[in-house]
Amino acid sequence: MNKSNGKDRAAWLQGPSAQCEVAPDNSKIPWRIVLLGAPGVGKGTQADLLHQRLGACHLSTGDVFRAAGSRSECEQSPAMKEALGYMRRGELVPDSTVWELVRERLACLQCSVGFILDGFPRTLGQAESLKQLLDSEGITLSAVLSYELAAGEIVARLSGRRTCEKCKAVYHVTERPPQVEGCCDRCEGKLILREDDRPEAIKVRLETYERSTAPLIEFYRKLGLLVQVAATGTPDQIFDRTVSELESRRIQVFAHKLWSAEENRR
Repeated sequence: MNKSNGKDRAAWLQGPSAQCEVAPDNSKIPWRIVLLGAPGVGKGTQADLLHQRLGACHLSTGDVFRAAGSRSECEQSPAMKEALGYMRRGELVPDSTVWELVRERLACLQCSVGFILDGFPRTLGQAESLKQLLDSEGITLSAVLSYELAAGEIVARLSGRRTCEKCKAVYHVTERPPQVEGCCDRCEGKLILREDDRPEAIKVRLETYERSTAPLIEFYRKLGLLVQVAATGTPDQIFDRTVSELESRRIQVFAHKLWSAEENRR
């Protein structure tokens, strides 16, 4: 079983100069999945659970950004240096730079155990570029999971989050409260409400997500890859729902291939 944050993702986190340590596995068909979902739907949690269940590597672009700053300048690829420049100025990393970060990690997308791509693509342009790259390499996506949750529930989830000032551990005032109110269980640091978790900021983030993702969802729907999953309930309930949808899709795809093969023989 791959570890979520172990050496197995070195090539993803550090770039093409690092060696992938994932052991090849040709005994089963790999899952290659893209995850979509607004902030607060629990996409990261589901990615980790899917990674544990399916064995596919969890490839998060957010993790790449966070890891970039810990690398020495000589170890950073041109795309990583460019991304860090935008981040240090407090600017959004543009599509072109994010795309370069993903493209230079092509070997991770070719991995025999499959992948769970989290945080990319975020726009239609990125989705089209990803499709062209995968097509050119003969890599087929298994599914695109879109986690759906009403805006009001998302606001309630995120506005209840509290983050430790010191170790950045995350709690929730009702769903995962600390043992001592306002105090981190791990390091006793002060728990704060982040600026981007305030209701007014959340609404802006959701509006931005909807604008950029609506055409993305339609793009994958037309390709027959979109699988919409209700993100209500506990993480385990959402996970069970996700696995059920994926298994149903794999059965449908397999049946379609059999039918197509039969039609070609006639």
